[in-house]
Amino acid sequence: MADVFSALAGQERAAVALRHYARAPVHAYLVTGPSGADLHGVLVAFAAALQCAEHGCGHCEQCRMVLSGHDPDVYVAPRAGLAWRVDELREADRVSRRRPLSRGHQIVIIEDVDAAVGGASPAAAALLKSLEEPPARTVFLLSAHDTPPELDTVVSRCVRVALRAPSDAELIATLVGEGAPSAVAELAVGAAHGDLRRARVLVDDPGLAARLDRWRAVPDHLGGTSASASALADELLRALDAASEPLAARQREEIAREAQEVGSPRAGTSRKELDARVRREQRRFRVDELRLGCATLSRAYRDRLVEAVSAGGDAGPRDRHRAQAALRALDVVAEAGRRLEGNLDETLLVHDLLLSLVDV
Repeated sequence: MADVFSALAGQERAAVALRHYARAPVHAYLVTGPSGADLHGVLVAFAAALQCAEHGCGHCEQCRMVLSGHDPDVYVAPRAGLAWRVDELREADRVSRRRPLSRGHQIVIIEDVDAAVGGASPAAAALLKSLEEPPARTVFLLSAHDTPPELDTVVSRCVRVALRAPSDAELIATLVGEGAPSAVAELAVGAAHGDLRRARVLVDDPGLAARLDRWRAVPDHLGGTSASASALADELLRALDAASEPLAARQREEIAREAQEVGSPRAGTSRKELDARVRREQRRFRVDELRLGCATLSRAYRDRLVEAVSAGGDAGPRDRHRAQAALRALDVVAEAGRRLEGNLDETLLVHDLLLSLVDV
């Protein structure tokens, strides 16, 4: 029978463990795995199972409140920057000490705890303090893509649940089960690089195929001048804005639903959490979109390289020049991809990328 864990693509083994844990929870769990495993969805599903009298039936009022983000006893800690700040984790600790309004638990969700060991002032010690002295009815649900040695003490105080990367076929089947046409689902999964949350946004994006074509055509449309490169960069940035609109539409619906809860308990805190999550999701989506663009552009230059090299012994000066130019272009695109890991202005990055490609 379907429950809150049934929609988790490719996580059957983890779902079995989580169903078991929901019946007799301890104070803290750490869910780890690649980004495509939808760590956020797993945490929310587990939170619903913890609050539900039937341990995650998926259709009761309590499950619906948690899954829609409206349970006042489920707190998703907001993070403003790339790394957790001490004051943000202290606020999560303060919330963890509240008495639940319902007969369930006070649940504190802290995502990407591996970001608590980075930045100028690592905040992992503040998180450790919360885990060492948890209130009786509080459950911490943490997630991390990686567990560096600096997190060892945090990891040791949690029950760890490891997720695996779902296959493309599993992701496509999930999207088709949610109503997406198979061809659209296949395109979205390929563009999402295994990330189910992103794929769910891309299936509602009618401009995805055209946007991929635009990136593939960049080598043909660079006119050899800085003016043409800047114009093409502006075109790609406008496409990036358009790509973000389906996500923004979903977020506006969520904000509208949240506005209807103004009079509910702890609504002010929930709105603050929502605003922080909206900004973080938009930033993540735009970075992922630029990463997709760079990957598509790399494939275009690799195709040029293969075409030039395939001439073999018949290769002339033009083929050799094309091969060398394609190799230099691949280095330029790879460097742009590395710069995406930092908190860099996307407009500057795209303009720099296109201007650098003109010079190769």
